[in-house]
Amino acid sequence: MPIRILPSNLVNQIAAGEVVERPASVVKELVENAIDAGATSIEVRLADGGKSLVTITDNGKGMSPEELELAVERHATSKLPDDNLFNINFLGFRGEALPSIASVARLSIISRPKDADSAWKIEVNGGEKSKPVPASHPFGTRIEVRDLFYATPARLKFLKTGSAETTQCVDILNRIALANPHIAFYLYDGEKKKIAYPACNGDLFDARLERLSAVMGREFGDNSILIDARRETLHISGYVSLPTLNKANSLSQFLFVNNRPVRDKLLLGAIRGAYQDVLASGRYPMCALFFDIDPKYVDVNVHPAKAEVRFYDNALVRGLLVSAIRNALNQHANRTSNTISLEELVKDNIPDFGRDIPDTLTAEEHLMPQSPLRNYGYQSVFSQSSRRQADLPELERKFSVKVEPEPVLSSGGDIGPLGLAKAQFHDTYIISQTEDSIIIVDQHAAHERIVMEKLKEGLRSGKTAAQMLLIPEVVDLEPSAKVRILEAAPELAKMGLVLEEFGTTAVIVREIPALLRDTDVKKLVEDVAEQMAEWGSGFELTEKLHLVCATIACHGSVRAGRRLNSEEMNRLLRDMEKTPHSGQCNHGRPTYVELKIADIAKLFDR
Repeated sequence: MPIRILPSNLVNQIAAGEVVERPASVVKELVENAIDAGATSIEVRLADGGKSLVTITDNGKGMSPEELELAVERHATSKLPDDNLFNINFLGFRGEALPSIASVARLSIISRPKDADSAWKIEVNGGEKSKPVPASHPFGTRIEVRDLFYATPARLKFLKTGSAETTQCVDILNRIALANPHIAFYLYDGEKKKIAYPACNGDLFDARLERLSAVMGREFGDNSILIDARRETLHISGYVSLPTLNKANSLSQFLFVNNRPVRDKLLLGAIRGAYQDVLASGRYPMCALFFDIDPKYVDVNVHPAKAEVRFYDNALVRGLLVSAIRNALNQHANRTSNTISLEELVKDNIPDFGRDIPDTLTAEEHLMPQSPLRNYGYQSVFSQSSRRQADLPELERKFSVKVEPEPVLSSGGDIGPLGLAKAQFHDTYIISQTEDSIIIVDQHAAHERIVMEKLKEGLRSGKTAAQMLLIPEVVDLEPSAKVRILEAAPELAKMGLVLEEFGTTAVIVREIPALLRDTDVKKLVEDVAEQMAEWGSGFELTEKLHLVCATIACHGSVRAGRRLNSEEMNRLLRDMEKTPHSGQCNHGRPTYVELKIADIAKLFDR
């Protein structure tokens, strides 16, 4: 067959395969056009997840009849005034969205400029364009896309159910709404309202935080950290979550380059690197970050969908992003996410603790008349006078509650932000009291972070204290694990873990970090070897050492189940106040939870 030029309609259908993948692609392209047109309110309506109908209504500047005819032609746009692809200041610029949609669906546009007396309507069905005709419509534009992919049935088979497609439309509109807090967005699926974000007031940062809380949840708004950093032609702003507020996937990481939603592996990798010391492997922080960069130094014309970008200076972007996040985390190093809510504490009904009679009750107590308070579990409090004194140690053993007398402090300055330790319960948690709150500390998680930061400091200073074992420990390992751990022996020695080859299948441990004291040396070495197996080639030496620090710290920390006296509990609190990132353990879990007295009072309607 000789070479020939393809028909224009077929060319549009081929282009549509890159621009229009599903209803969410239609929503993205048309909503971005509305934003470029200066709209302050945008409404999206779907039918059958957008497969049957997508309607976009905005209050933008509108189009004249002549502009309507041009708008549905390929590569017709008003967004490149100087024909310069390296000076793009709009979300759209390729002039492909409307003709691509029109080639695979039934498209109608009604638009009225603000200075016009009436609106005009144009229709395009499968690439066949009609002439503009007068219509009735307020200022702005209304676009209807019906029967998506009716002209290409093969593409229609790949679409999912209506609810699944609606979910995709909601996700893409959420991303666009995050980047434009001063614009109101609404989305309806049939008669169901899926999104309702009124325009946010105030300056940019306040408006962004308000919109972020609406889209990502109030929990993120309450537990996020402001990012605001500049270097040369790049400005990074937005919010990142505290390490203790994390997810099992990266779907809650929103990135924007010049207000354009993107998914970029370079940026996602930089975020992961910034959190490496404070977040467990397999967990992801939440964030919404905005990169404002001179258009000359970023290429958004990489793919027709415009979801990918290329930076002129990758090192500049990555370096500033990592340093900005780490500086913000360091400034909030002792803060933990406040995820405890009244809804989690208050239940609809109070359990009846009185049904099961404790074994410590005497025969006389069995015959005592029932008190109304007994049904709420208070009978043990009011019958203590009838108990034998020998029963109290049993109560302490059963509930593991230990209350220490208050220590004598030299001055009020000895009490830090984490307050004064009052009790230990279940041999795991420390209760401390401040002026306006109660703090619950996980003793193992807190001490784990303290030990890790001391190990890291020893690495930096080259003065990690080691303790020689009186009897060296022999540890059997698999051949591959043995090879890995011996290759890393010089680095491990820097942290005080000194080991050598011993026979064909074992290593001998001669020294351990002094911070560990009584630890299971065999289990420690096995865990370090297992951790090394997960390194792969994606970790630098410093990152490897920090991962080993985390593993060693876990073994050397105060264990749950160990009883602490008053002095030990308060020493742990004071060490936490001086330790970076003490708000979370090495795995990203919170080390303490704070309950404000005002919130507790609400539980009792005070």
